[in-house]
Amino acid sequence: MQWALTAAVIVSGALTIRPMGVSGRGLLVAVLFVLNCAALLARGLPPGKVPQRAAVVWLSLGVLAAAALIGVSRDGTGYLFAYFLCGHIGYRLPTGPALVLALSCGLLCGGVLYFAIGPGHELLPWAVGLTTAAPVVVGMLNRVQHQAVDAVLSAAESAERAARAEARTAVLAERGRIARDVHDVLAHSLAGINMQLELADALLETGDLEKVRAVNDKAHSLVKESLKQAQWTVHALREDALPLVETLASMLESSGHRDALTVSGTPVEVPARTAQNLLRIAQESLTNAARHAPGGTVRVELAFAASSTVLTVRNGPATRRVNAGTGSGMGLIGMRERVALLGGTLTAGPVGEGPDQGGWHVEAVIPR
Repeated sequence: MQWALTAAVIVSGALTIRPMGVSGRGLLVAVLFVLNCAALLARGLPPGKVPQRAAVVWLSLGVLAAAALIGVSRDGTGYLFAYFLCGHIGYRLPTGPALVLALSCGLLCGGVLYFAIGPGHELLPWAVGLTTAAPVVVGMLNRVQHQAVDAVLSAAESAERAARAEARTAVLAERGRIARDVHDVLAHSLAGINMQLELADALLETGDLEKVRAVNDKAHSLVKESLKQAQWTVHALREDALPLVETLASMLESSGHRDALTVSGTPVEVPARTAQNLLRIAQESLTNAARHAPGGTVRVELAFAASSTVLTVRNGPATRRVNAGTGSGMGLIGMRERVALLGGTLTAGPVGEGPDQGGWHVEAVIPR
């Protein structure tokens, strides 16, 4: 649209502005016409490519050329250059400089006609020259509109970048959660299985087949336990929400700890994320109890308070020989990470008194 209007003004001026020739006044009119055309065509330059100071100089020279063309031409549509140039002044320049330059254009064009400078004053009243400043308002409105559109687009781009960053953060958090789940299921079990296999290999050299069979049976039991834990993990990853109390009771029963769960307070439905992480903490604690305190009693308490949900897992000292090797050290770290993600606190350490003295306890407090 801008180029079409510019072309229309130039063609109209070429057909109507007179005199136009190669000598005398006609040459002067032709030169001023070319300068006005150049000033008008320069509107197509991107605002970011032209410094403001250069734009002020170019538009000021254009204003002088437009006023001079009105003065030296006998007739025609030379005044259109002033109108369109003032409109672009409002669009290109800040409000203050735009108003000053547009007012100067109106006064120059009005003064040329009022003081009868040149032959063109007979066709146009001097008030027409003053009105050449009016399009600056249209230009300023267009500038404000374009700035608003640019601001909306910039905000949309910023929102899109923020959404991509948030999605990436969510993906990384999900990867961390899956990594913790994989560790909870595989790390301890595989370490125990590997230790039993190494022990069996060493016993083969002694020829004690009874001990080899016992170690082999232990490895088989660890494999079954790993499969059971893998099933729990797959179930937790697939389900959006798990019934916390029922799932925890089933987990304890499958681990051989019947009637080990105590529920206090009024059970409430907790968020799926909270339920999954509490179940993972319970699973990790039970795995550690089976490894480091075989045969020891296990007690689990789930307390529903007004402002928090508290899971406590406590086991007594071992009653059978401990065969577990050194763990990866990631179990407790993983539990702390899970609780931290939920904004809670976790305490873990040896039991110093009571019937479970010499055992271990883990307590996770998750706020609601």
